[in-house]
Amino acid sequence: MTATPTSRPGTRAPAPMVPPTRAARAAAGTADYLDQRTGIGLAVKGLARKLFPEHWSFMLGEIALYSFITLLLSGVFLTMFFVPSMNEVHYTGPWTALQGTQMSEAYASTLRLSFEVRGGLLMRQIHHWAALIFMAAIITHMMRVFFTGAFRKPREINWVIGFTLMVLGLAAGFSGYSLPDDVLSGNGLRITDGLMRGIPIIGTYASYFLFGGEFPGQDLIPRLFTVHVLLVPGLILALVGLHLAFVFLHKHTQFPGSGRSNTNVVGFPLFPVYVAKAGGFFFVVFGVIALMAGTMQINPVWNYGPYDPSPVSAGSQPDWYMLFLDGALRLMPGQVEWVIGTFTVPLNVLIPGMVVPGVLLGGLALYPFIEAYASGDRREHHVLDRPRNVPFRTAVGVSVLTAFLVLVLAGSNDLVATRFHLSINSITWVLRFALFVAPAIAFVLTKRICLALARRDREIVLHGHESARIVRFASGEYLEVHTPLDEHERWIRVQHDPVRPLEIAPAEDSRGVRRRGYAKDRRRQRLSRLFFEDRVEPVTPAELAAAQSHGAHDELPTSPGPDQLTGAVTGGDSPRTLGLDGATGARER
Repeated sequence: MTATPTSRPGTRAPAPMVPPTRAARAAAGTADYLDQRTGIGLAVKGLARKLFPEHWSFMLGEIALYSFITLLLSGVFLTMFFVPSMNEVHYTGPWTALQGTQMSEAYASTLRLSFEVRGGLLMRQIHHWAALIFMAAIITHMMRVFFTGAFRKPREINWVIGFTLMVLGLAAGFSGYSLPDDVLSGNGLRITDGLMRGIPIIGTYASYFLFGGEFPGQDLIPRLFTVHVLLVPGLILALVGLHLAFVFLHKHTQFPGSGRSNTNVVGFPLFPVYVAKAGGFFFVVFGVIALMAGTMQINPVWNYGPYDPSPVSAGSQPDWYMLFLDGALRLMPGQVEWVIGTFTVPLNVLIPGMVVPGVLLGGLALYPFIEAYASGDRREHHVLDRPRNVPFRTAVGVSVLTAFLVLVLAGSNDLVATRFHLSINSITWVLRFALFVAPAIAFVLTKRICLALARRDREIVLHGHESARIVRFASGEYLEVHTPLDEHERWIRVQHDPVRPLEIAPAEDSRGVRRRGYAKDRRRQRLSRLFFEDRVEPVTPAELAAAQSHGAHDELPTSPGPDQLTGAVTGGDSPRTLGLDGATGARER
């Protein structure tokens, strides 16, 4: 006779086993099949357990990635209908304003895509808005990386990869913007032709090679189409994969906080938390882009007409990310040219078209290596900087952004003049001075603000937050009561390691012989002082202990007793509280 198992009183019986469904068995069998032949199970297990910290600014890179995916999806649709040809045709479509007008097949196919293909105009606008958001997200993401020092060892290579992605984004945007062969894009290509011809000796040959003869030629649109749909997207895809691989290899950076260090990551695993978040966020980004495309018109090429070099008017600006180059060309005086023998060196084209973007972009690409050389720091960094703790870097970043904004404003000087009824010459001269003065002012102000904020942090760590309470002691002394910081607040303000200027060996050794390499070390020390001379040291444990031990009379009770409050009314010798009484556990300075 077998005994029937019984449940203990007050306990729940175990749930019956549910047999797996057919789909679950198929998925398990497929996973086992692949794992036995590729060993992918270990890789998936490791990736699923990979931890990622959480902060809203980390989503900027995701916005760039999802915008690029949107670009690929919409670009496939557009490629099916666009004709990359400069052969001349006469328009016979539904847009009556251009009936019978001679135009290239590229422009005619763009009109057909906009007015005759179902959903074509929406897809064109999704593609264009996604490109603008893609570049905005990349640049904003790089700003976050720069100001927080996420480019430091071991992420210098990843910074260069991100910079290259930004440059490729500029190339993709310009090549795609030029494909419709309308008046606006043709003006941009004409400027490009002028820049190339301004290069001494090889400029004319380079222009002939690009355009297939005299501008505009017959080969440019097919070549730009190949660059736009094949070459640049392929490079971006490869570099995005490499960029993400380095993120997994080095582990994600994290903002400072309690429990966070260079040896750990505080966050959530990739699966299932971030997989679910990423999937949902992609649809959010795509939905916002689709909403913008459906409600905000952009690049109405049918209003511009086919390319003709004669009509050039106010309001012909490229997309915002290329506007700084147009602004540099507008600010440069036109009389600066050198004639060397039989060659003319047009500095009025070379300086704004090549030198200015070369300095801005080149300095941006090399900055991590310059800062590492100045600091001599060879340690790995996985905890981000607070911008206030690196005032020179923050000031440099703000000054470069200021120069960029001045150039963007200069690229729209004609719009400013027509909208506000101002002289375009006056605007141009003001912006010429602003290009040199505004970044310098921004640098000084930003540096002083960072130092002031760092000093404020130091003051708060030593003495606590102001509580708006003033206490009078029996001796008649008035003191302001400060609320002490908790451990989490204090750690954020003191966890960073100070970076000090480099110290070098003396110029001469003990025998009076001048040391070899001293001049090089001296130059490096000057650079290091430029970067790190002005700084605020974090509070040390000894300083904190000294600030907390002022004496027994500094210790105030958490809540004043009735005998202490009496002095507030009678004016006696008891401590008197003035102002707002909202702080408890207070410590006075």
